[in-house]
Amino acid sequence: MKFACIVFPGSNCDIDMFHAIKDELGEEVEYVWHDADNLDTFDGILLPGGFSYGDYLRSGAIARFSNVMTAIKEAAEAGKPILGVCNGFQILLEAGLLPGAMRRNENLKFKCEQVELRVENNTTMFTAGYKVDQVITIPIAHGDGNYYCDEQTLTRLQENNQIVFKYHGSNPNGSLDDIAGIVNEQGNVLGMMPHPERAVDELLGSADGLKLFQSIVKQWRLSAHVITS
Repeated sequence: MKFACIVFPGSNCDIDMFHAIKDELGEEVEYVWHDADNLDTFDGILLPGGFSYGDYLRSGAIARFSNVMTAIKEAAEAGKPILGVCNGFQILLEAGLLPGAMRRNENLKFKCEQVELRVENNTTMFTAGYKVDQVITIPIAHGDGNYYCDEQTLTRLQENNQIVFKYHGSNPNGSLDDIAGIVNEQGNVLGMMPHPERAVDELLGSADGLKLFQSIVKQWRLSAHVITS
């Protein structure tokens, strides 16, 4: 499987993401600069964390207008797996690929720590390797991770089982309904604030994030087999 790791001016987690895919997952990955206009040669798209365009205006507000976003929307419509982590999640929200918005953390402080997440939905291509209600340890590092949406959107997320991860035990940022990660209705676009690419080896404090990437590859190979058989 071949992944595109999108790099915006201000991205700073792209190297972590590249390492997770190449060295821990053992799959092919390439850095793709934000001015690219075609992602047809890639099977999966990764939007890493950081501070795209310095987080001016709002986190992800400028990046949503980057050239590559048109190609990312096309990839989403084609059903390709797209993962946005931290700033990548914020960009997906700003671009309308996921519903809702991000606000400042409730305590107005940047939070960098290991947190526990509960797997709410293990039927997606990103979470098939986990069990429902499984508690995993994944680090966070953000100042704008307070997920918010209106009541109607929250109801739709709940009814469609689009809430994939929730904070377990304590909510580090005040996120609505303890939401840490959501998918689109089609189930192929995941946005999450915690960093699974920083939890792919026990030396990092947890390897719980590796199953997310392994799930993507396994589900992609299963779908490719169904198409070709």
